[in-house]
Amino acid sequence: MNKTLALAGRDEARDFVDILFVHSHVAPLGALTWAAAGKDPGFTPLSLLELLKRRGRYRAEDFARLNLVEPFNLTAAKTTWLSALEEAEQLAQTAPREMVGCLFYSLTNRRFVLPTSEDIAAKRVTPHYGCPGGVLPQLADG
Repeated sequence: MNKTLALAGRDEARDFVDILFVHSHVAPLGALTWAAAGKDPGFTPLSLLELLKRRGRYRAEDFARLNLVEPFNLTAAKTTWLSALEEAEQLAQTAPREMVGCLFYSLTNRRFVLPTSEDIAAKRVTPHYGCPGGVLPQLADG
């Protein structure tokens, strides 16, 4: 959620790369936006999305200065970004407002997902709310 809020507030190529990675490997952008709006009470999911829609206007040289493992495919990234924004808007318009601030976890998929309103109503996803300090591991005495 922090990276989502960072990208909403500044236009840095590294934040764009990071959020696309998180979108692909951890949680979809729509789920991150939904949860981030709960972290910063000044935002709603839709207002955060409006700021994010202004991002993604980068040139190849913006990424050339980053120390990336492989070349950044700007064309593919833009396609992914536009699709992610569209999916995020669907969630922002349909999910129950009282659930703003949570991530949705799918036990079936064993990951955070971007649910449909039917998934939420049928309880096919579990809401996961953050807490101050984040999640800390618990160690058992050996």
